Amino acid sequence: MSDATPSRDGAGTGEPAPGRRLALNLGLYTLARLGLVVLITGLIVGVARLVDVEIPLVVAALFAIIVAMPLSLTLFKSLRSKVNEDIATVDRKRRQDKARLRARLRGEDDEQA
Repeated sequence: MSDATPSRDGAGTGEPAPGRRLALNLGLYTLARLGLVVLITGLIVGVARLVDVEIPLVVAALFAIIVAMPLSLTLFKSLRSKVNEDIATVDRKRRQDKARLRARLRGEDDEQA
């Protein structure tokens, strides 16, 4: 193996690098959870107005966060599992790179590591 920087595009398959894929999936998961909070907040405020009750927006948002936390675990299970897989991939690559670097610092050849 040469000292050149390895390709970061997912081994030439056209897929994004593991770190980029993690950032994308984590962003989607975060947006989905925030969207759920906004939706539930709107529902709480809307139902309160229908029954002529005044609920402050902050209180509705806090209740929405509490309701959305467990709900998002079931609704967005596939997104969460993708994020977990990407974290594992990035962590595995980081450990391999660290082991290669340590081997090079000891003066060992990359093929032996």
